Amino acid sequence: MGGGIAHAFLLAGSAVAVVERDAASAEAARERIEKSVDTSIARGFDGDADALKQALRVGTEMGAFGDCGLVVEAVPEALDLKLEALGAIERSLPDGAVIASNTSSIPLAQLAESLARPARFIGLHFFNPVPASKLIEVVVHDGADAALPETVRSWVRALGKTPITVSDSPGFASSRLGVALALEAMRMVEQGVASAEDIDLAMELGYRHPTGPLKTTDIVGLDVRLGIAEQLERDLGPGFAPPQLLRDMVAAGKLGRKSGSGFYDWSGEK
Repeated sequence: MGGGIAHAFLLAGSAVAVVERDAASAEAARERIEKSVDTSIARGFDGDADALKQALRVGTEMGAFGDCGLVVEAVPEALDLKLEALGAIERSLPDGAVIASNTSSIPLAQLAESLARPARFIGLHFFNPVPASKLIEVVVHDGADAALPETVRSWVRALGKTPITVSDSPGFASSRLGVALALEAMRMVEQGVASAEDIDLAMELGYRHPTGPLKTTDIVGLDVRLGIAEQLERDLGPGFAPPQLLRDMVAAGKLGRKSGSGFYDWSGEK
């Protein structure tokens, strides 16, 4: 997800700094982002690949964010990890910079507790795959500066995407609705109501969803969906309890596209 976010800002003309946890991760991130830039050029994006790549810095030190006006945190969906990352990011930034979290389910009020300047903090929930997705969810917590949401919405539009604005609540709008649909689809598979393929077709052909809820889960990652469901169950109650099928698949390493297997076979795309 972080690589996709970096890609989107590069194509919009921004200079981008990416910080990873270690040198190996940083090199892998650089390779992924440069490959995605090449793909965009091959598909007709009007830009110079070399110039776009030169606007990218990748490293392991938070000091790389020292001249940034916006930093988007995109670490895994775990409260402790996000609190640690956000605190470290803030210590590297000038006072006027904005910090955004790409969290898909953790209330911003919880994350803001780690910050000395929560008024400059907001949620920017991107969607996979970031370059192709047209939506970004702008999540506003009670302590945010009054002018910040419109500033951030203008940045979203500059990326060529459409912002929706949501108040700080568990799962916001998109995750709460998307996960509810996906969990029910999993329960239907678990109960033998229909195959994953036919359940997805029902939503694609009957409701004009571009991708069914189970294939979308494979693309997002079953482990990611499990983490979100567990968070929503804690915050909103048992209606979001993860089906045993989901827990079993994650335990077996069937995480979707990234592992080669989930509700579908992705081995040819790894």
